[in-house]
Amino acid sequence: MAIEYIIEYDCAPKRELSADGILERIKERERASEVIQWFRSAGDDRPPSQMGFEFSRSTPADQGEKQLIVVQDLLDHAAELDDYADHCRQCPANCGRAAYGCMGFIQYPITGLAEAWLLDRLPVPDEPLVWLLLRQGIQKLGYDGASVKALRDSDGANSGRTYFESPSAPRRRLGEVRVTGDQALEMIFGVGERIIPNHAGILLLFFGAIQRDLEAEEIQDISSLDGAIREEFDFEILDSAEYDTCIREFVAFFRAMHRAWKLNVALLVNA
Repeated sequence: MAIEYIIEYDCAPKRELSADGILERIKERERASEVIQWFRSAGDDRPPSQMGFEFSRSTPADQGEKQLIVVQDLLDHAAELDDYADHCRQCPANCGRAAYGCMGFIQYPITGLAEAWLLDRLPVPDEPLVWLLLRQGIQKLGYDGASVKALRDSDGANSGRTYFESPSAPRRRLGEVRVTGDQALEMIFGVGERIIPNHAGILLLFFGAIQRDLEAEEIQDISSLDGAIREEFDFEILDSAEYDTCIREFVAFFRAMHRAWKLNVALLVNA
């Protein structure tokens, strides 16, 4: 299970396979590779056509029915990605991968380190303009974290922690503002399936993905800047070998959000 995202940039692969179809095939290819590796590590040399595993699609409301999946079927379906991969080479929405770099995943469970990392990126009172904007956004838009807390609580007594590694959200005090991990995640993922450029610009500011040393007028206009001005805003989050996998996935997510914002298109998210 994972949070899926894709830059809503029109291209031949999306027109032919659909955004959902591409994401599905990428997941199938990765799942097939993991299963083959598991079989091989156990000394099983059978071809993928003779490998199978049980799989169920689960949500908080529906645990799903188990299905027997043949690995070769996944590989055959995912092979259609190769037919359109050349379109990705010069695509402005490609964030770095050889193909289909406009999309990615944040795997569940979200780690406690990743939640703390998100909170640490929020502005403090020493950055008064962006901090005031954050405080205003939390108060006016009602980001209380309830929707994410419900998902966290849905884990119940599940020792595996399906969605969150930590049963309780971390907290950080930003002057007179107290923010929890639930609130931070709600700001990002609680706005629906499309993070439109206007909202993306604000999130990039809040989480330090673009420079925050701006004048009041520049901050006020951050959501409506034209493309030429947006090009001046570099992506500010540096990756680190010290990050856990979940943090690196969030870095990639913000990179995709930044690219979508510069292209003035939405970032589609399925959380």
